[in-house]
Amino acid sequence: MELMLASALGVVTAAGVYLLLQARTFSVVLGLSLLSYAANVFIFVMGRLAVGAPPVIDAATTRYSDPLPQALVLTAIVIGFGMTAFLVGLAVRAHHETGTDHVDGGETHGGDERVRQVSQ
Repeated sequence: MELMLASALGVVTAAGVYLLLQARTFSVVLGLSLLSYAANVFIFVMGRLAVGAPPVIDAATTRYSDPLPQALVLTAIVIGFGMTAFLVGLAVRAHHETGTDHVDGGETHGGDERVRQVSQ
């Protein structure tokens, strides 16, 4: 089970890094999302969750689950959604300004803009 989870986490991380290194903004946003998911799962797994154990320490309970990783992952999910929304808005604005979804903004689609740039 541990080997399968570690392998899956490695595959998700590798896919996130691969997409992050692409030249298109959608791929970059998707890669950052995959990296944040991989980090969340890593933090969640490192918390050694116990199935059926309460996250609150009580005098009557002998087994409990550590609530700190759960709180960290919940906070990271909220921050990840905010970051993704910001990056999508930034990508839409950059596409509107440059006419392309290339990260550097150097590549244009269509011949009209090239003709316009040469004539100026």
